[in-house]
Amino acid sequence: MKRILTIVGARPQFIKAAAISHMIRDTYHTELHEDILHTGQHYDDAMSGQFFTELDIPLPKYNLGVGSGSHGRQTGMMMSGIEEVLQNNQYDGVLVYGDTNSTMAGALAAAKLHIPVYHVEAGLRSFNRNMPEEINRVVADHVSSLLFAPTQTAIRNLQKEGFTEKEIIFSGDVMYDNVLHYSSIALQKIKPILDTYVLATLHRDFNTDNKERLQHILSALNAIANQLKTNIVFPMHPRTRKCIDSMNLAPFSNFIHIIEPLSYLETLAALQRCSLVLTDSGGLQKEANFCQKYCVVLRPETEWVELVESGAAVLADADEEKIVDAASRLWGQSPNVNTHFGKGTAAKIIVESILAT
Repeated sequence: MKRILTIVGARPQFIKAAAISHMIRDTYHTELHEDILHTGQHYDDAMSGQFFTELDIPLPKYNLGVGSGSHGRQTGMMMSGIEEVLQNNQYDGVLVYGDTNSTMAGALAAAKLHIPVYHVEAGLRSFNRNMPEEINRVVADHVSSLLFAPTQTAIRNLQKEGFTEKEIIFSGDVMYDNVLHYSSIALQKIKPILDTYVLATLHRDFNTDNKERLQHILSALNAIANQLKTNIVFPMHPRTRKCIDSMNLAPFSNFIHIIEPLSYLETLAALQRCSLVLTDSGGLQKEANFCQKYCVVLRPETEWVELVESGAAVLADADEEKIVDAASRLWGQSPNVNTHFGKGTAAKIIVESILAT
């Protein structure tokens, strides 16, 4: 039996890992054993622990409890902890997801010990090296043995960087697997927040830590709420709340409802019931489309270019006028589900590819 170590550390990775963990447990448990290592990058139970219970995935066998800190300190502590686990156990491969510090730390630690690295969501490029996520995803790709690309654009990016057909596998997107699996469950379990609303999220440091950008985005939210006379549900990330308070950027429109961060099922239910999404999250851009909602992206670029090219998402950056204009045009309309992300069979393709190596 093959043994792999799955490394996670942040909300998007818990969600992506669920699809593959279920596939292993339900179909391939006699051929593949999975242990989970949680770096503790998200250490608040409201931001991490609930996902394991809600998504019915095994609790981590290892928890490094790293917590927050500078990129260098956090990544270094993760690498040290992961390396110790790998040296004290025999694993046939390490599975990493996406583009967080946990992803890069896991990929580097495994590669230096000559353990195969399997990167889910490989080949994404924003081509903005000011984003720490861009550095993480590039490094992870270049030390990986198998690169699971969610789109054909991702494959082309990898080919341009010299990767071969043997290394690249088109898997489709595991988040699409999850949306197909959990959508009806979310609607059954989660009560509506409000009758009609726009869903907004904001968490990336280049938005939250820059007072000018943050002010423009918040002003746009106020303008949308007041002009459209629509509620905006704003699950506020701890970093965003801290920055808004420290910069004294309140007050908000009465139409804006600030709530605590949502669990995955709560987010999926909110997406299905909302009339529009505004976000700087990469994952939420896709999930919005999978739930047939238009998305206004609060960034100057996106790694999910397919959404922009198809018109399902609009890049508005932190430009108040662009954000308000896009929201006014798209509010209440429904795009078609993008066909570039596979057929909802990514987890099966990934597990079978790992077993074939």
